[in-house]
Amino acid sequence: MRFLSLSTIVTLTLPSSLTPANGFSPPSTLLTVQPSSYSRATKKSVSNTSTKSSCSSPLHMASTAPLHDESLSPGITAIDTSLPSLSPLLNTLRSSPFFRLYSCDMLASCEYIPQELFECYTESCEIYPVDDDEVPQNIKSKDYEQHAFELDGWARWDMPSEDYYDTLQFPEDYTGYDGRDVWGFIHNRIGFHEEEALLDDEYDADCWKADFNKAVSGLHSMVSAQVVRGMIEKMQDTGEELDPESYQWTDPVEEYERRLGGGGETPEAVENMYFTMMLLLSGVRAARERLLYDCDSGSIGDEETCETLRSILTHPLMDDPNIDAASRRLKDHALQDTNNLWEARMRTRDLMRIMNCVQCNKCRFHGKISTLGLSTALQLTLGSQGTGGDVADVKRVELAALVTTMGKFASGIELCYEMQ
Repeated sequence: MRFLSLSTIVTLTLPSSLTPANGFSPPSTLLTVQPSSYSRATKKSVSNTSTKSSCSSPLHMASTAPLHDESLSPGITAIDTSLPSLSPLLNTLRSSPFFRLYSCDMLASCEYIPQELFECYTESCEIYPVDDDEVPQNIKSKDYEQHAFELDGWARWDMPSEDYYDTLQFPEDYTGYDGRDVWGFIHNRIGFHEEEALLDDEYDADCWKADFNKAVSGLHSMVSAQVVRGMIEKMQDTGEELDPESYQWTDPVEEYERRLGGGGETPEAVENMYFTMMLLLSGVRAARERLLYDCDSGSIGDEETCETLRSILTHPLMDDPNIDAASRRLKDHALQDTNNLWEARMRTRDLMRIMNCVQCNKCRFHGKISTLGLSTALQLTLGSQGTGGDVADVKRVELAALVTTMGKFASGIELCYEMQ
């Protein structure tokens, strides 16, 4: 799917919270949101809230916030340069059965936080399994054959059943669901905070635990970008503002600034999204020969699907050494503390299982895919001892989630371009 620039597609009445002092017109004015208007407001907030004066390089295309880890800059530039040609390929690939069909448990109980029974207030929360004959037999057979997982491994996915769900039929969306309790648990309990260095810098301290936190924050940033995109698309479809009785958040510009802006709740949010994108790119490259072999053996799909996948795997970005900045940083840190990597594996499994606490089924479905994609990238980067995992051990559902999640991040980064 191709998304147009915000200055082209979004016309709305802005709420009263966005006053002329923020660089916007009065709320009574019907206008087209211009990227330049938002950029001015963001630059002003960044200049007032930057926490590290030594960091001056901005993320030019996706954010005006300063970089905290300057070593990521060449990789960010490489991604920005490559996404216009890579994203259409990823979007095409995500429409193929291998990468869009997943067997997920939508009825699993939450085991981490007490919850009251919650009914999502919008129909967009619900998803339904596809008809059995829509799932290729080779996918069902492969998932059943590969159901076993390593008890102390990186991933613990849902067991395959007769219920498969389709990301094409139920794409990412803004449902109005408030997941702050789940995200609070993820950041406060699954993330690492115990060491003194992490108290000073939870994302860029000199240890693998900060790298883990940064990758998880990047995951959250991607989800936030998809929420903002969903808000824009709903307003575009209806030509009206979002109903505050159905949706807690109704203004996409305000939400972008809060969630992903340089002066928002997490100034490093966009940088962290790039960091996780680099981990995914490195993971896909590590799985390249396996994916090509599966294509040649007929496991992935028809020739058109395989040709698209080959174009992705041979894209210049996949061999750009600058995208290794994130995986190299993580691996270097991990090799200094190999005896404690079990903590990373355990918390990654927790990250996947906390998705059962998400009470919006569409959000739960996409959350499970995204966390599995991230866990696969971590598995391939580190393995059990920090030296990297064996791609031969990666299952069909992990490969599919890895590539799909990379596509999700590409879309999230592009949303940030559009909001500048």
